Formats: sequence, structure tokens, C-alpha cells
Amino acid sequence: MKNILSGIFAAAFALSASAAQAQDKPPLKIGGILDMSSLYADITGPGSETAAKMAVEDFGGEVLGRKIQVLAADHLNKADLSGNIARDMLDNQGVEMIYDVAASATALAAGEIAKARNKIIIFNGPGSIRLSNEACGPYTVHYVFDTFGQANVTGLAAVKSGLDTWFFLTADYAFGQDLEKDTSNVVTKTGGKVVGSVRHPLNTSDFSSFLLQAQASKAKVIGLANAGGDTVNAIKQAAEFGIMKGGQKVSPLLAFVTDIDSIGLETAQGLLLAEAFYWDMNDETRAFSKRFMERVKRPPTSAQAGVYSSVTHYLKAVKAAGTTDAAAVMKVMKETPINDFFAKNGKIREDGRMIHDMYLFEVKKPSESKGRWDDYKLLATVPGSEAFQSLEQSRCPLVKK
Repeated sequence: MKNILSGIFAAAFALSASAAQAQDKPPLKIGGILDMSSLYADITGPGSETAAKMAVEDFGGEVLGRKIQVLAADHLNKADLSGNIARDMLDNQGVEMIYDVAASATALAAGEIAKARNKIIIFNGPGSIRLSNEACGPYTVHYVFDTFGQANVTGLAAVKSGLDTWFFLTADYAFGQDLEKDTSNVVTKTGGKVVGSVRHPLNTSDFSSFLLQAQASKAKVIGLANAGGDTVNAIKQAAEFGIMKGGQKVSPLLAFVTDIDSIGLETAQGLLLAEAFYWDMNDETRAFSKRFMERVKRPPTSAQAGVYSSVTHYLKAVKAAGTTDAAAVMKVMKETPINDFFAKNGKIREDGRMIHDMYLFEVKKPSESKGRWDDYKLLATVPGSEAFQSLEQSRCPLVKK
């Protein structure tokens, strides 16, 4: 009996020692740099933070005996602030990985900080093609979409359908400029023509002067090289100007289901748009989206779904590598295919671009919709190898040619 009791006490002591050791280990911190309060808040913002927390909870809340902690900060759409937040997270707060970084100028700033410190940074909300080209890094991942993929999927379909003259309304910063450039290339290579463009400041409330120029151009398509609140305001004001009724098509080159909900199907019906994810595509997307909606009260955008997928992929790689060392973790991340509700047979290339299918949708007419958020009908699935820039075209210094 004495031996049995001593054995029980020894086992209990070992367990308590193991628990104490796990508690002694610092938490594994991942940090989101987000637009929590401005024009991209619905696309990323609190929803991205929630998606990251869901990924951590579903993973079990800890890895390598360390609790996982999710941080988030608001960059206020200021590149210098984004850089400062990244520096503070990595230098002072012990963050091992940065996720999302909504908006391209802010992402480029944070990316340089992470690159200098050899830390992993995963972009879900920003779109600039520069993030996997000139600004690429060995520990940088561009996960959800980019300006090349958006332009390729939307522009190609539009020109092939006869919408072959374009005028651009462009947000005057890295993302907008890249989106206009990439779409212009697709339009002209497919036999179309760009008849003009105008640039507007970020977070514009009055698009009237820009829309008048677009209307006067007589272009068949007015391409919106912007996002978030700018896209919503431009489309609403274009409708007020009677531009769509006048026969011109407005094409949002980056739009999310939250944008379409803000605009309303009466105004948005017939719009063509490219997306990396839609909540109502299949049983897997609906199952995740139902859980997300219970917390956020609306379906996830592609950026938010991408946050969940990428955080999960990162944590699995940390577990498999047995370390948080960036080189070891990134090696596993690039070697391991991504198969979840967000992507099937997804793969992170050497330039950091995560390759996955893209989708071309048309916005439903009000009569076709069964209710709120039932906004899209699928027109085409474009394989990732066709949607995204090829490695041969890459300007990333890491790509061996």
C-alpha cells in the first residue's frame, strides 16, 4: 500500500511540476496591425482579430507548452504608425508573428520592420503586388489576394465580354496605383484600351468631380482601383449621377461582401468582382461562417477568413518544427500544402505568394437573393496558377531564375 501511495504522489508531483514548467514559459504572442476604426475596418479590423482568436481556440490555445496570445493594434491607416507598432511589437512585446496589416502602404512599412528582424509577417488584408515582388522577404507571406490576381480575374472577363474601353478612379497610394497598373496591363494585352484615369485621396467623401471626368470619358467601364469605404462611396455616388443607367459599367477591382451589403443589391446588381473566398460556397465555408457570424454578426470577408487559415497554418508549422524560429517555421509552412475551408491544395511559393483558386462573381439582382448576405453568384473558378503572377515574371530577389 505504501508503495502504491508513493507512486501516486510521485506521479502527482511530476504532473504539477510539468504544469508549473508550462506556466513558466512565456506566451507565444502573435500581433495584428489592423484598421480598427476607418474605411477598412469592416474588411479586416475587429473581425480579423476575432478570426485570429478563433484559430487559436480551435488549435487548443497553446503550442510547445506555451499559451498563445493574440494582440491587435490600430494603425489608423498611417504608414509611419504601422511601422512603429511593428517595431514595438517585435522589439518590446515579444511578438513572434504579425498577421493581416490591412492596407498596402501600412503593410509595406510593417514588412520592412519585420524583414530587418527576421520575423514572420503574413499579409491578409493588403493587396499591393509589391509585397511579393520588390518588397518580398524570406519570412513574408502574401496570403489572400493581390492586385495582379484581382486585375487578372476581373479585367480579363470584362474585356472578353466586350467591355474594352476603361477609365480608372484610383486611390492615390501604393495599392491603388498597383491595381490600376496591373488592370491596365490586362486590358491592353487582351485588346482593350485605357482612355484615362484620375487619382483621388484616400478616404474620400465626395467623388463628384472624379465621376464627372469618368462619365465624360465615355469609357464602357469605370474601373475602381480603390477599396473599402472609397469603393462603397464611389459606387453609391455613381448611381446618384445616373452613370450605370447611362450605360457605363462600374467595376470594383477589389470589393468584399461587406461592401456589397453597404451598397445594397438594388445599386450593386450586375457588378463583376473577383474574390478569394465567399461565405456561401459550400458546407465548409458555411460552417466556419456560421461560427464567425455568431461573434461578429456578419459573415467573414476573404481577408478575415484568410486570417483564420493563415494563423492556423502558422501554428501547425510551429508545432511541427518544434520551435518558433522563423527559418524553421517558414520552411515547414512552404513545404506543407494548405487544405481547409479557405483553400484546397494551397501552396506558399518562394516569393511568399500563397497560390490558391480565385473566383469571379456577379452580384445578384434583388429578386435572385434569398436574404441578407446572399449576394453573389459564381461565374468562374480561376486556378491559382492562372490567377496570380508567375514566378517567371516575379521581381522578388529570392526567386531563382
